Amino acid sequence: MKVVLPGGTGQVGTILDRALTAAGHEVTVVTRRPVRAHDIGWDGATLGRWAAAIDGCDVVINLAGRSVSCRYTAENLQTMMDSRVDSARVVGEAIAAAARPPRVWLQMSTATVYAHRFDAAHDEATGVIGGSEGGVPDYWAYSVDIAKNWERAQAEAPTPATRKVALRSAMVMSPDRGGVFDVLSRLVRLGLGGPVAGGAQYVSWIQDEDFVRAVEFLIARDDIEGPVNLASPGPLPHRDFMRALRTAWGVPLGLPATRWMAELGAFALRSDTELLLKSRRVVPGRLRAAGFTFDCPDWEGAATSLVRRARSARPAEPG
Repeated sequence: MKVVLPGGTGQVGTILDRALTAAGHEVTVVTRRPVRAHDIGWDGATLGRWAAAIDGCDVVINLAGRSVSCRYTAENLQTMMDSRVDSARVVGEAIAAAARPPRVWLQMSTATVYAHRFDAAHDEATGVIGGSEGGVPDYWAYSVDIAKNWERAQAEAPTPATRKVALRSAMVMSPDRGGVFDVLSRLVRLGLGGPVAGGAQYVSWIQDEDFVRAVEFLIARDDIEGPVNLASPGPLPHRDFMRALRTAWGVPLGLPATRWMAELGAFALRSDTELLLKSRRVVPGRLRAAGFTFDCPDWEGAATSLVRRARSARPAEPG
């Protein structure tokens, strides 16, 4: 199978590139900074020589977009919007122009499209799209707008021969350096892995190997199109999420953080508190209805497995 990964050099792209290559597929990564033999350069907004890789491939998985791990300034939010919408638009143009278009286009989206809520979980059928909630910062609505425009760019692309799926992904947890699991684990090992702002907000997540399996499942299922939640069936409150992560690392205590402490920490990490404070209670309605089963459906087991893998990947301590 020939797979093209626009934006495939980030955390999720690295996970998919590694797994799909190991499975024997031919993977081409489309990136702004090509350095490897299977990389092709692009600018993320205009057609170019890279589009030839899409003509004749089997699958496109577009992951391109500015990382959300940044301060949510007006400039960064606009860049996040433009990079996602422009890349989805131009991937659609490349598919539309292909003599042999791919049979499926998986477009990265985000579980952030759903409303901040505690009382009920969001699936694809009954979930509430966010942007009009009360009691949250105004700029949170812009994150929802980014997600909606991202998905709209794919949906409106004139690609009748190509099935389209929008991946409303929760946080992908992997032991790779620099990913969200790595950042949270460092906080835990420093004794800072307690609940933030009370810890009632829900955390939605998916283990990396289940993410890959879900992508492979969606590629194979010709009857599934449109938005699909890529999240474990076990979202849980932040306080419980961090407790399980501390247990997995063998750290008994974690210093709790108030909202203002979280603001200071996010500023120091050049990130934003929306990633910590928004309650993302998302469940995989369509995946489960289609018969997909999760190898790691609960966070306690997933955290234990991820910690074991992270430890095994560490270089040995000098004797």
